Amino acid sequence: MTDFFEGLAVDPSVELGFATSMLDRAAHLREDATWQAAAVRRPDARIIAICSDIPVLRWDGARLDALFDLAAATTLGPVTEALFLGLDGDAPRFALNIAPDRLDALKERADLKLIDMRSIAMQGLFAGGLENAVGTAKALFLWQMRHRFCSACGNASDLACAGWKRKCPSCGVEHFPRTDPVVIMLAVRGDRCLLGRAPQFPEGRYSCLAGFMEPGETMEDAVRREIFEETGVRTGRVRYLQAQPWPFPSSLMIGCMAEALTDEITIDPSELADARWITRDEARQILQNEHPGGISSPPRMAIANHILQAFVDAG
Repeated sequence: MTDFFEGLAVDPSVELGFATSMLDRAAHLREDATWQAAAVRRPDARIIAICSDIPVLRWDGARLDALFDLAAATTLGPVTEALFLGLDGDAPRFALNIAPDRLDALKERADLKLIDMRSIAMQGLFAGGLENAVGTAKALFLWQMRHRFCSACGNASDLACAGWKRKCPSCGVEHFPRTDPVVIMLAVRGDRCLLGRAPQFPEGRYSCLAGFMEPGETMEDAVRREIFEETGVRTGRVRYLQAQPWPFPSSLMIGCMAEALTDEITIDPSELADARWITRDEARQILQNEHPGGISSPPRMAIANHILQAFVDAG
């Protein structure tokens, strides 16, 4: 097992969904309202628009674009929240959350398309980090919507720091966006790996196991705990591979490989519909959509696909 772990790697040339950023977040400019007011009017400024958690895209009959200039963005409707995303080179990038009652009207416009984030990522509609910027805007607007009231005193909070903070005017407590860490891992024993099937998966879909990290827990402990809770398999060493921002609603998927110490599977039916050991040859067939049993893997934009590919390549 030592040689396997030492040779384990992911292909750095493959772009994960949402993982490549085009932006310098320029946090030092978030408190500078004067600069932002001037920057949004610059000719090179561009704006991402979200409505009811769905990205609003420009459509000219042949090409989709997620970036609006200020004049085009003002035609979309009333804004509930605004956000300074950062700088693309020297060009400022902002995001606007359009009032949800404008959703139907926006869908009727011939020059627009509203496409959910999963479809954008699955189809690879945007490259060069634009997908990451749209996902960041979506995640932040959802956080803003769900945290309008102070969790300390219950009073309404105010948006601050260009959308990256909420502050309670009553008790003074500041609230910041949260990212929920999720471990997603493949347990490996010799020439086999452990895949699970969640009840909500499409027919035939198997994937890596995954679960949220708990307070006071290391990444390695979370990997071992989740694998054991879901399948009853004990694991030892854990190797980190790579991570993927996942704006559904706002998680960080931490990809790992774990050394399995036991074989017997006892699934938790509240978490999994099935779990099974898969050989490396089967894993290769699954990734190539050639498995004789019809087993499929998550799409290429998902980190689970890349973890499984790393297992195949290490062989």
